[in-house]
Order: sequence, then C-alpha cells, then structure tokens
Amino acid sequence: MIVIDGVVGVGKTTLANILVKERGLVLFEEPVTTNPILDKFYADRKRYAFPLQVFFLNERFKHIQRAARMKNAVLDRSIYGDCIFAKMLYEGGEMTGEEFAIYQELFKNMIQFCEPPKLMVYLEVSPEEAVKRITKRGRDYELDTEMDYWIRLNREYRTYFEEYNASPVLKINVEHLDFENDPEHQKYVLELIDRNLYDVYDVVV
Repeated sequence: MIVIDGVVGVGKTTLANILVKERGLVLFEEPVTTNPILDKFYADRKRYAFPLQVFFLNERFKHIQRAARMKNAVLDRSIYGDCIFAKMLYEGGEMTGEEFAIYQELFKNMIQFCEPPKLMVYLEVSPEEAVKRITKRGRDYELDTEMDYWIRLNREYRTYFEEYNASPVLKINVEHLDFENDPEHQKYVLELIDRNLYDVYDVVV
C-alpha cells in the first residue's frame, strides 16, 4: 500500500495513475468529484468546514481499510494528511474549537484501525508552482481561492511531514519535474519509489 500526498495541484493523481499503469496497483481516488460539499466549502468555508472534513475523514477511513486488505493499492492522499486541512481550518477560525475537538477524537478512534502504508510518497513543490498547475487544471472553486491560502497550506504540509513517523516517507521535490509528459522524469520518480520500497521491505513493487 502506497500513499501519494502533497499540496493541491502537485501531481498526486497523475503519479497515482502512473503507478496503476506501470506497476499494476489498484487506485483509490481522492473523493473530490463525488464530494457534494467541496464547492460549497470554497464559497463559505466557515459554514461547511466541519462537514467537509468529516466527509473526507469517513471516506479516507473506508479507503485505507479496503486498500490494506488488497495489499497492492495506491491511495491519492489518505486519512493521515487530511489532518493538515482540519488544523488549518481551526487555526483560521473557520472551524470552532468544539468542532476541531470532535474531529480529532474521530481521527484518534479511526486511526487505531488503520494499517500504515508501506511507503508515504510526499511530493514537494513551491506555492507558486502549485498555483500554476491549479490554474492549468481550471477548477472554479480552486481558482477563486486567495494566494495566501495556498502559501499557508504549503507551509503546513512541510511542517507535518517533518514530524510524520507512521511509516517510511519518500520526499520528492517535483518543482522542475514533469513526470506526466517526460519519460525520463517518469522513470526517475518510479525508480525512486521502487528503490525505497526495496530498501525498506526487501521487495520490489
């Protein structure tokens, strides 16, 4: 079980799909297109912050449990990194203290029943590059989000993964990598993932 994580627009879904194609893994997609709250959240964060995070928490809990049983899965983000968004919403005043406490309690209860990934792949990128990719993707609710939000999100991600210890972490700076269109870049990233899995678990994906 591999998890791909990183800020919005970094290329998580693209890399996950490459692993499906090149390594035969089963993809658990991030619940974005099927999320009935996401667009409402970007329009009114304070109103929809808590239900959005509970929705994600529940969906990611189901995903990681199913993925762990399969033993050959890749997750596009997971229950682990989702805490970053809840913390930001609380610190920004968009989630109340009571709501954040409930979220944390739910997370603590759920994480006891989650098998950690064999490898956490954290894709790093600057906020400026992330915004370029977000703009290219063209989702309306993301385009309307202020730059300060993406800067804060990037900072929180870096802090979180400096402290993350639930599983081995592979950090890849993708600022100048185009693994979607450049075969050499794709090969480089796949070899990094293979090597880290082999080094830690004595198996090759």
